[in-house]
Amino acid sequence: MGIYHEQDGITLYHGDNVQTMRDAIPDASIDLVVTSPPYDNLRTYGGHTWDFEGVAQQLWRVIKPGGVAVWVVADATIDGSETGTSFRQALRFMEIGFKLHDTMIWEKTTPAPQEQHPRYQPCFEYMFVFCKGYPPAVFNGLREPAVHAGLAVVRKGHRQPDGSFRHPSGKRGVCSETRLRRNIWQLRSDQSEAHPAAFPESLARDHILSWSNEGDTVLDPFSGSGTTIKMARLMGRKGIGIEIHQEYCDIAVERLKQRLLF
Repeated sequence: MGIYHEQDGITLYHGDNVQTMRDAIPDASIDLVVTSPPYDNLRTYGGHTWDFEGVAQQLWRVIKPGGVAVWVVADATIDGSETGTSFRQALRFMEIGFKLHDTMIWEKTTPAPQEQHPRYQPCFEYMFVFCKGYPPAVFNGLREPAVHAGLAVVRKGHRQPDGSFRHPSGKRGVCSETRLRRNIWQLRSDQSEAHPAAFPESLARDHILSWSNEGDTVLDPFSGSGTTIKMARLMGRKGIGIEIHQEYCDIAVERLKQRLLF
């Protein structure tokens, strides 16, 4: 247990994440967390368990004021009901002191087919964006082509609770060529034999670009096969990963040698 790999601004620890954060990561030293914890015992991960409360408290300690934690999670369905674990975790983060800055959705464009249950095809996970204070220290908003680019519009201002418009201008304008990306991201699931629940490299990349700058430090306390730390290195950030399963540490080290894969 301890440092498993260290090179080019990336440090990968093999060990328990709560103990490692407590012993190895100073207060207010992390700019961004991008992680996806095991949820609702859907995977055994070699029989290892984890301490949600300990992780949440340590994240509050190690994240800088204005820093962000992206928590990618979903719920199991047990006895016909979704567990709601994700919501309870989000509420606990808020009780600790985090702001729930945004509830984002990762819409999977290639979800695993599930035809045997009497409900619609599940195809998303939550991406809770928590901020230690407000506003976030960094927001590099990603943009996408505008659906109505070039369309003439009349700007009416912001609608009030009574239905009127605040600061009405009636000014005419033209829709710009791009718009701020919306908070539902359509991304292809990674079908990886290396890890049973890896999220896409593009998901990690885009959150890293959105909530941090080059040279910042990005942490993943559930590093798994190393997606977050790989993308942190490729995006010019420093990265810290913590993984208790040695097999995944080995896979992460190999992936750090790979080229960009989207």
